[in-house]
Amino acid sequence: MDKMKFETPNLTAENMAKLARLFPGVVADGKVNVDLLRSYVGEEIFGDEVYEFTWVGKRVAIAEAGRPIRKTLRPCAEESKNWDTTENLYIEGDNLDVLKLLQESYLGKVKMIYIDPPYNTGNDFIYRDNFAQSREEYNEEKDVFDEDGERLFKNTETNGRFHSDWCSMIYPRLVLARNLLRDDGVIFISIDENEMHNSRKLCDEILGVSNCIGCIANINNPKGRSDDKYIATAHEYLLVYAKNITVLTWYGFEPTEEITRRYNKTDDKGRKYREIDLRKTGENDLREDRPNLFYYFHYNEQTNEIFPSREKNAPQGFISIFPQREDGKEGNWRWGLDTAEKQIDDLVAKFMPTRKVWGIMQKDYLAGRGLVKPTSAWTFKDVNSERGTEQFIELGFDKRIFQKPKPIGTIKRLLKLSTSESDIILDFFSGSATTAHAVMQLNTEDGGKRKFIMVQLPEVCAEGTEAVKAGYTNICEIGKERIRRAGDKIKAEVEIAHTQLKTGEEPKQVPDIGFRVLKLDDTNMNDVYYAPVDYTQELLLQMESNIKPDRSDMDLLFGCLLDWGLPLSMPHTHEKIDGFTVHTYNEDDLIACFEECISETAIREIASRKPLRAVFRDSSFTSSPEKINVFEIFKLVSPNTTVKVI
Repeated sequence: MDKMKFETPNLTAENMAKLARLFPGVVADGKVNVDLLRSYVGEEIFGDEVYEFTWVGKRVAIAEAGRPIRKTLRPCAEESKNWDTTENLYIEGDNLDVLKLLQESYLGKVKMIYIDPPYNTGNDFIYRDNFAQSREEYNEEKDVFDEDGERLFKNTETNGRFHSDWCSMIYPRLVLARNLLRDDGVIFISIDENEMHNSRKLCDEILGVSNCIGCIANINNPKGRSDDKYIATAHEYLLVYAKNITVLTWYGFEPTEEITRRYNKTDDKGRKYREIDLRKTGENDLREDRPNLFYYFHYNEQTNEIFPSREKNAPQGFISIFPQREDGKEGNWRWGLDTAEKQIDDLVAKFMPTRKVWGIMQKDYLAGRGLVKPTSAWTFKDVNSERGTEQFIELGFDKRIFQKPKPIGTIKRLLKLSTSESDIILDFFSGSATTAHAVMQLNTEDGGKRKFIMVQLPEVCAEGTEAVKAGYTNICEIGKERIRRAGDKIKAEVEIAHTQLKTGEEPKQVPDIGFRVLKLDDTNMNDVYYAPVDYTQELLLQMESNIKPDRSDMDLLFGCLLDWGLPLSMPHTHEKIDGFTVHTYNEDDLIACFEECISETAIREIASRKPLRAVFRDSSFTSSPEKINVFEIFKLVSPNTTVKVI
């Protein structure tokens, strides 16, 4: 039962609601677009017009993509799998900061990005960035309340604030993601109808309208959602954009059984083929449309001899065949005469009893068939959401631990369309790590060496949930455990297959099923609280180390990799030189020693290896002359080495 309000009606809000009913679009974010309203009622409004997409907070979101941060990625070998040999990465942390940290190391190196960002259902979501406005800030800027503090319009999920927050969240991430893509790279975005329209506008702005490959309706719930009010939603969308569509590398799918069973004929060499009409159909299929594609085939029914000719009259014993449409008019062929002469062995004459005319058929061989172009509607069984849950359960998980994980089939199809061999795949909303699972699975099937980078915010699992009961404190722990179990399952399946090989069959190889865990954290370096002019010799002597006390050599090493823009998945070794621990990264790409008071013997040994880069700790040297001496040693022994201190 409604309560008595004991107050007069809010006429302003009622009038605004009436306007919104009469002219949808005139009222947005609690304000009336007066110029648009005047246009609706027939007034001529003069002024500059421009097509643009904007929202409250856009300028701040744009600026955020370029704003520097003082953070790092800390290696966590104990939570990793096959640390020394793997080239896969699992990164824990807010993906905005992680994407910023990856800008140097992976700039222009990622072939495919897949993301399944949080769908905007009109509620606050966990990715509330510092630049995303609070409810109070947004209300203040948009004049949501009147002078007396009364709300001017109802705060429902249709409010612009919810769309604004979501757009502000995704915008800088897409900007940074674009930087990481190769020129021939592709990004796939899973999204539902709530932000589909905004996602397209965002991608058009950031990636370019001309780089839109298309939009796929992914039928992931054929029965439809029963809780939808009017139409039971049976699909979500997959937005597909290229970094540069003019150099796009794009593949397709293998022909399905529905297609291959049409190849129901076999030639004398045992090759399967089907017969398809050589006559052109569809647009421009009249003789006058393409006169050069009209000619004759002369055919001998006794000898099966056939040859093309511009001459209408056939030699004795031959009949003349021309492209004839169903309405009796002269048409044209799909091939030119030169092509027909070269590929005459692939052509056969055939009488068509229904039309009572002779035609020419092409032998279309299955072995030579290319990949099938994907359609804009996916009804495949392997993209069904139920399959995602089943695959999660098959790994030994309770389905209540993670709700509705993406099916492997969806991601595998995206991988097949856009990747090959040793490509890098990035997913920065990785969730249960379906993308990692799909990469490993496809590598097993086609022998590829694709590498994945998973990024996930360590979102805490709510108390009392099945995830917490199973021992998982955050989503990252679920994702990492899934990769471990999926990798073990793949390895076991490959080993079983080896025992069942038939003569002549090539054994499949176990793919890279490991991953290096890296965790986002504050910078390794201590904050500086003094201006340069404030430093005295006494103060310098009293200062603590410029490196935080809880940071290890590995923390410092990976901080250097990020600073130098080196990949984070290369081989790493360490050894003792003259009693000091020395780290070598990717065969002398970088050699580092972070110990105190390093000896000249160790320095000369490092220089003799002629690394591309060398790094030492500032406190390794007790005086400026010692530091200068290090640079002089490298100038003499390895002049091409870049030397730095931290």
